[in-house]
Amino acid sequence: MNDQIADITWKDNRTPVAARFDDPYFSLADGLAETRHVFLAGNRIDQRAGPGFHIAELGFGTGLNLLATADALAGRTGPVHFTSFEAYPMRATDMARALAPFTALDTAPLLDAWSQGLRQFALGPLQVQIVIGDARDTVPLWNGQADAWYLDGFSPAKNPELWTDTLMAQVARHTRKGGTFATYTAAGAVRRAIAAAGFDVTRERGFAHKRHMTTGTLS
Repeated sequence: MNDQIADITWKDNRTPVAARFDDPYFSLADGLAETRHVFLAGNRIDQRAGPGFHIAELGFGTGLNLLATADALAGRTGPVHFTSFEAYPMRATDMARALAPFTALDTAPLLDAWSQGLRQFALGPLQVQIVIGDARDTVPLWNGQADAWYLDGFSPAKNPELWTDTLMAQVARHTRKGGTFATYTAAGAVRRAIAAAGFDVTRERGFAHKRHMTTGTLS
């Protein structure tokens, strides 16, 4: 097996779980509702996104955040840029299975591009680039500046590599002044690392059973 391909198991034959991290890719309660609550509302995407706006993401996973963003911005004038960093890309068949329950979303364009091996493509108003590799290596080399970050790595307890002080500093370095981030986690170590990088950090109501999540703005 290619070590860089995501190894997937399935909970209740429905929800994808990363075997490498023993963590589900999205909420068992409702992955799409979680994405809309945490990443879209947490970054005020509906109010802020317009031509030239740039969203960046740590952890592409199933592509659910991308699809939810495209759905929220359908009909908008673009381009809105969407750059995602992913170390362990999913097989196209696993992605299709993971996204099958989300019938409210148009998954076909993403699945078609992914099955062709494309990592740069258009999706509605979004100009998408998926950067494959360890974010600790790829984010520092990126020449972009984000207006909003989706910090969506697996749990900090199980995937600490995506939540280090050094990587959070790189996130800040690649954020425009006044740019934002949102993440489902409210772990103290993560909040301290992001604050140390220069963000004003706020703890907010989490999704479903999670009491809190975290958002912030680069000061």
